[in-house]
Amino acid sequence: MSQAELGKSFDPHTIEQALYQQWEKAGFFSPAGDGEPYCIVIPPPNVTGSLHMGHAFQDTIMDALIRHQRMAGTRTLWQAGTDHAGIATQMVVERQLESEGKSRHDLGRESFIERVWQWKHESGGTISRQLRRMGASVDWTRERFTMDEALSHAVREVFVQLYDEGLIYRGKRLVNWDPVLHTALSDLEVISEEESGQLWHIRYPLRGTGRPLIVATTRPETMLGDVAVAVHPEDDRYRDLVGQQAELPLTNRLIPVIADDYVDPEFGTGCLKITPAHDFNDYEVGLRHQLEPVNILTPDAAIDLPDSPYHGMDRYAARKKIVADLESAGLIEKIQDHRLMVPRGDRSNSVVEPYLTDQWYVRAKPLAEPAIKAVEDGRIRFIPQNWSHTYYEWMHNIQDWCISRQIWWGHRIPAWYDDDGNIFVARDESSALAKAEAMHGRKVPLRQDDDVLDTWFSSALWPFSTLGWPEETLELKTFYPTSVLVTGFDIIFFWVARMIMFGLKFAGAVPFHDVYVHGLVRDADGQKMSKSKGNVLDPLDLIDGIGLEDLVKKRISGLMQPQMAKRIAEDTKRQFPEGIPSYGTDALRFTFASLATQGRDIRFDLGRIEGFRNFCNKLWNATRFVLLNTEPLLKAPADLEDSGPAERWIVSRLQQVAGDVSASIKQYRFDQIALGLHSFVWDEYCSWYLEIAKIQLADENLSEQRKLSVMRTLANTLDACLRLLHPIMPFITETLWQRVADRSGSTGSTIMTQP
Repeated sequence: MSQAELGKSFDPHTIEQALYQQWEKAGFFSPAGDGEPYCIVIPPPNVTGSLHMGHAFQDTIMDALIRHQRMAGTRTLWQAGTDHAGIATQMVVERQLESEGKSRHDLGRESFIERVWQWKHESGGTISRQLRRMGASVDWTRERFTMDEALSHAVREVFVQLYDEGLIYRGKRLVNWDPVLHTALSDLEVISEEESGQLWHIRYPLRGTGRPLIVATTRPETMLGDVAVAVHPEDDRYRDLVGQQAELPLTNRLIPVIADDYVDPEFGTGCLKITPAHDFNDYEVGLRHQLEPVNILTPDAAIDLPDSPYHGMDRYAARKKIVADLESAGLIEKIQDHRLMVPRGDRSNSVVEPYLTDQWYVRAKPLAEPAIKAVEDGRIRFIPQNWSHTYYEWMHNIQDWCISRQIWWGHRIPAWYDDDGNIFVARDESSALAKAEAMHGRKVPLRQDDDVLDTWFSSALWPFSTLGWPEETLELKTFYPTSVLVTGFDIIFFWVARMIMFGLKFAGAVPFHDVYVHGLVRDADGQKMSKSKGNVLDPLDLIDGIGLEDLVKKRISGLMQPQMAKRIAEDTKRQFPEGIPSYGTDALRFTFASLATQGRDIRFDLGRIEGFRNFCNKLWNATRFVLLNTEPLLKAPADLEDSGPAERWIVSRLQQVAGDVSASIKQYRFDQIALGLHSFVWDEYCSWYLEIAKIQLADENLSEQRKLSVMRTLANTLDACLRLLHPIMPFITETLWQRVADRSGSTGSTIMTQP
């Protein structure tokens, strides 16, 4: 190919999407060859989601590993797929129904589920399309969805086996409860942030003495569910009161004074109200002292005490009335302004209540013990290694896992009930009916549990369910255990630990050998990117560019407070007075690689991506120079050898750099790879060797043989640089390699399979 076929300047938009389509159509992303297997399962993004900076960073790292291994000759599988995202997806479809004046209850469960599937088929592929824009070379022919029938079969199989072994049970315990969505939430779905509140100091008179115990609380309405006042056993102020009874204000109940080490004598007055049905720590205190919890709330977070004057009132309306009544009774000691952590549901933004309900649980400790051992004995290693300490801390203190959710979209719990409340857990309804018939000696009607499983339950099976388990498929035998998991530190417990527990239990081996834990992508000031801060960057806007007006609209959409919207608009205009220019995928990916240190935070600023866009231009122009000056190689013998000192120097440096890349990729030091290659290509190859080559090729006294050697070194070194860069910068390297391959003697249809 001639130099004329390469445009004068690098324009990523003219090459990226067409190249990706060619790769996908040619089947280059599927496993090939007879090399050692290498597999990564993609952390399944939510089907409702779109690509954010964390995804784009993580996908760049995984794709770099996959492309490197593919070029190294391994049999490489990057397993693709998405998560059904129970709560998020149900909310999307419910909002659609609201706009039509309907609710899911109008449709009924079966029709609502059909409607969700319809939404998934029409709108649920956004993130798959965006992954293609990022150049992610996943095997799309094997794309999986956590609600696929095969994966649902695996979920039911795991549930039934765990239940049969006594490792799943149903019980009444305290959960995070969203009073808007009417479901239990995982800790990861609860966002706690500091807010302004108040601390009410309330007098609880001691029976028979009139002496008040002063109790401080931020939630006075929960006092209706108090079952004790606790003091520290060594607190001399109250030691003689333990065992006495206090009058619970505004009720006709007496509650005991108890001693418990949990109480902090330094906080408030050293007296703590104990409300086991509405506080996680109080629940544990209640268990220790065998105190019966009193639930005071409905699922809507209204007061549920039929004999109380507050019955039926919303929790906050009840709070006002209770405080007013306490003040009237002279039972308020004082009220202080107070900053406190308020837990909110990440989907509904409503304040979450600890709530006592019947839920399904996994008994976690027996599963955790072999999972701890797998890391201790080196079958799994964390990179950086310090994250193993976090893992151990969580696993040694593991609690039973609440796996049920009170929504409709998800894997429905495979449990059925007869009219007497007997539970029949089975793989399908006919098996449950058979169990019930065996118990009763006759056919009896059954109803299935309404709850669905927490999405983390099906995600815990992801490394082996996607490969065909429980069937013994060829893919499962070939690619399990997988090679590495690339993940953020925030889900080491929620996802990583659970995959290890389930992989060992059901697939008979660890699910992966390495866990590469990356940091959190933050803005240039080190702030977490969030819509409320208005500092979110969309990776596709960095690839394609976006005008200022559109960027402002995007950043303030959905923000209800005009003052905040104004601030975000002003900040955006100050930061990006002309919007964001187009940088292309390769420059963005190279930026991410350069930031992939082993720290906890990744600060992203546009200065870096601007510099790496210039690097793409440099590489493009260097290739144009090589193509313009090496045409005689097309007819020259391949085995000529007459190199000078400059040629020997650049080749030796290239060999050193290639060795450094190999060493760094084993250590997951993508920052070292990116910066090492940038330095070699720009400073040594372009700034030095290309300039030396220009002089040599213009030297009339230099023999044709020597000039051909210079040309060969130019072409071969460029070819090698493109191959070394390809895992991080796939599009520009493929485009340039296609032009330079015939000069360097490379053969094959794509750089993706070059060694």
